[in-house]
Amino acid sequence: MEGKITYFSPGPAKIPDEVLLHLQKELVCHKNSHVSVMELSHRSKDFTDILDGLERVVRELLNVPANYKILLMQGGGTGQFAAVPLNLMSRKGKADYIVTGSWSSKATKEASKYGTVNLVLPKMDRFTHIPDKSVWKLDPEASYVYYCANETVEGVEFQDIPEVPEGVPLVCDMSSNYFSRPFDVTKFGLIYGGAQKNIGSSGVTLVIIREDLLGSPLPVCPTILDYTITAKNGSLYNTPPTYAIHVMGEVLKWVKKEGGLEEMEKRSIKKSNLIYSIIDESDGFYSNPVESKSRSRMNVVFRVGGAKGKEDLEKKFVDSAAAEGLLSLKGHRSVGGIRASLYNAITVEGVTRLRSFMERFCKENRA
Repeated sequence: MEGKITYFSPGPAKIPDEVLLHLQKELVCHKNSHVSVMELSHRSKDFTDILDGLERVVRELLNVPANYKILLMQGGGTGQFAAVPLNLMSRKGKADYIVTGSWSSKATKEASKYGTVNLVLPKMDRFTHIPDKSVWKLDPEASYVYYCANETVEGVEFQDIPEVPEGVPLVCDMSSNYFSRPFDVTKFGLIYGGAQKNIGSSGVTLVIIREDLLGSPLPVCPTILDYTITAKNGSLYNTPPTYAIHVMGEVLKWVKKEGGLEEMEKRSIKKSNLIYSIIDESDGFYSNPVESKSRSRMNVVFRVGGAKGKEDLEKKFVDSAAAEGLLSLKGHRSVGGIRASLYNAITVEGVTRLRSFMERFCKENRA
């Protein structure tokens, strides 16, 4: 399939062909259960095996310590915008938010409903870089420090884990770069991510939380968003998104088989460099607004025809690319332009096809 179609969607995004074919093959009968995973009781042994297998592969790939709980929740990243302050804001009644794009902006707005929010960075007119740490204003008494590791809309990604005051938990939205590179889980109090961008299908959110942060949600916290209740019930307080959980488990097994996070990082560097290099070498025909050290490996954004882009030329680019099987390249509606999402399931070969198309398109349309 990848030889004819490459799907650059920002999410729900590409799932590895190998995984899709496996899911197709077992769709109507999971192992010896005689039924589909979609039909399995979430209390059955078969589904318990799926849950246990998912937790094992998550802990193995990320080297998750025993004092962290792995939770499977619903509501996507947007649900976690509320769940995080509802569960953690009670510690001090205030929190630090590092705003570097659209998703961290939305998380900040949601958190302000439940406590005092301090903006760590000076307000930016455009999200094109991560400001130097010399201008950060961190509160040593904050309940937590929150950031989004990769902003899918603007194509801005943290290349390092932020340093925060001792004793203040670091919270991260990793929805779009989860499992794309190795990192030290112990530097975080809480990590979460919706599966539909890089590790599965829509419907399930993977939360990893240090145990000492459980147990003190705000009184108004809905039961369904309470980390403590979710942890005590093994993510089975209510019927979970069973099939989405199964898909995530299969995708992460694929990541392990392919070489783990070290291999995913090597591929993501190679893939993103293929596109950034043609942008930088195009003498302004293609333009990426993001500072080089803040560029995302997952979501490469650019304009066609100059820094502000030419709408008719960008439409021609998207339509011409689609005709060659290079799909879902239109930029986010709030910023326009072009966006190529290069998640784990996108192959180097697929990105090479895009680069070749970009070279031809530039030659044919530069005038």
